[in-house]
Amino acid sequence: MPVPETIAQPRSGAETDTGPGRPPTVTEVLRPHAEHAFADELVALAAADDRPRPARWRLSPWAVATYLLGGTLPDGTVITPKYVGPRRIVEVAVTTLATDRALLLLGVPGTAKTWVSEHLAAAVSGDSTLLVQGTAGTPEEAVRYGWNYARLLAHGPSREALVPSPVMRAMAQGMTARVEELTRIPADVQDTLITILSEKTLPLPELGQEVQAVPGFNLIATANDRDRGVNELSSALRRRFNTVVLPLPATPEAEVDIVARRVEQLGRSLALPSVPDGVDEIRRVVTVFRELRDGVTTDGRTRVKSPSGTLSTAEAISVVTGGLALAAHFGDGVLRPADIAAGILGAVVRDPAADRVVWQEYLETVVRERDGWKDFYRACREVSG
Repeated sequence: MPVPETIAQPRSGAETDTGPGRPPTVTEVLRPHAEHAFADELVALAAADDRPRPARWRLSPWAVATYLLGGTLPDGTVITPKYVGPRRIVEVAVTTLATDRALLLLGVPGTAKTWVSEHLAAAVSGDSTLLVQGTAGTPEEAVRYGWNYARLLAHGPSREALVPSPVMRAMAQGMTARVEELTRIPADVQDTLITILSEKTLPLPELGQEVQAVPGFNLIATANDRDRGVNELSSALRRRFNTVVLPLPATPEAEVDIVARRVEQLGRSLALPSVPDGVDEIRRVVTVFRELRDGVTTDGRTRVKSPSGTLSTAEAISVVTGGLALAAHFGDGVLRPADIAAGILGAVVRDPAADRVVWQEYLETVVRERDGWKDFYRACREVSG
């Protein structure tokens, strides 16, 4: 089966040499879309994939799962893991997209919901950019459609004057749409999805027409469970979704692996030192975050108070990336305790009053007494004042 161009090649204009008035190449943008950053892997998977594919899918469900979880193809091509976690979670998510139910990825902040959503759309449709970003001000037009008012005033309502939303485009093209932070969107705007997801139809009452979804269309939404009560989903809308909960990494080793992989990817784009020089500090950041999250030290002997923040894996990645930048530009290129101390302080102390007490107590009762952590303790004391 021929490899779709949308997987194998950048979008129009992306290959143009940089210069005045010229767009950057894919390799020069700060963060390429998933289908561009991992285009070689997607091409290799498509070539090796001989399993049945749902209508308009670029890969079979098996190949989509392999793309996310990693593996080695028969020709020796190594597929890097995009998600480190239980295989069954990914299999359920992929299978959901092959049915008529939409997928809701739920979890605490920093559990890779957006990351998984993007890579699922890239592997299934070859395009992860059909995206609605949910906020408190997201209008109904962002989910349904809007109007080109110049055309509307000049010629009246027509299909030419209509501006399709990413969801409407996905319906017409049989692709995967994405809605980020669904529970941030006002409830009346959320409910515009009910007809789309149940009837697979988007009415255009101004034109007396409708857009019907073609095979291949589906939708991935994300929501974090810290937002319960912000704009809770109606029972009617929730029934249209199959909910998959993305957990925090089960073990310290898994979390260290996730942080190291992601920091290495970010570091390459920012020309920062390689991760192996900082594995010990990555492990230290992960240990601090897990102990404060869990309320107990790794050995189970000491109870500690938890701060108000989530201290997610995503925040650990930010702390280590910031530390590598300090080491690169103001140090010797090796990640050291002094490089990560300020970042950890900023992540832990969100509430200046309550969280600072929690952090100081953790420093004095846990960090101070831990073998091999003296340099880290001194660095944290210095930045903590």
